[in-house]
Amino acid sequence: MNIVAINGSPRREGNTATLCRRFLEGAEAAGKDVNTRLVHLYDLDYTGCRSCFACKRADDRTYGHCGVKDGLHPLLQELAGADGMVLGSPIYFGDITGAMRCFLERLLFPHQTYEPDYRTIAPRRLQTAVIYTMNVTEERMRQFGYDKHLAHMESVIGRIHTSVRRLYAFNTCQFKDYSRYRAGSFSEQEKLAWRDTHFPEDCRKAFLAGQEMAAGIAHAAELSYLCRNIKPNEP
Repeated sequence: MNIVAINGSPRREGNTATLCRRFLEGAEAAGKDVNTRLVHLYDLDYTGCRSCFACKRADDRTYGHCGVKDGLHPLLQELAGADGMVLGSPIYFGDITGAMRCFLERLLFPHQTYEPDYRTIAPRRLQTAVIYTMNVTEERMRQFGYDKHLAHMESVIGRIHTSVRRLYAFNTCQFKDYSRYRAGSFSEQEKLAWRDTHFPEDCRKAFLAGQEMAAGIAHAAELSYLCRNIKPNEP
């Protein structure tokens, strides 16, 4: 079993990366044969979709495959053989980061056909979870409609792969020392108190979600094996 975490934050050791690691730790705790890897998108040199349409050509060599061979290409190949993925992104202006958006364009568009039924041709329908970290509280998030906006991309992911499990971390700390920045809208004491109280619970939820994904993948694989090997009753 292979589960890949995609960190869409520019910070390798920030809130998003931490929750991605906890998710993978949970997956590893669920069984012996679970292989995990954490990928930092900002380490890769790539762009979003270039509209070359190589993935839509009537040519079996390119159809359904992203034709751009840049720093993202090895990751796309890896995910074609994976069982699950967790996508982690901080929220910038109410949306996922540009790096995550570009990644999703390249991952999803080749597997969305232009046939009348718009069916998916993904090599494997990955179990998927998303982790959103944000500076605002849950109340503000819903007031600004972030959840409704984010649901659109989740619906695309669900159509091509599987329904998305969603995790949030609210009111996160952005700075180690708020006194060094002009950020008068925030109280450092309140931010630190929130982090100490709530972020451990966010980590626990990420760990449990990783366990649940790995267990679900293992269960689906077992059912698939049984279905392939059940012999019809002989007369």
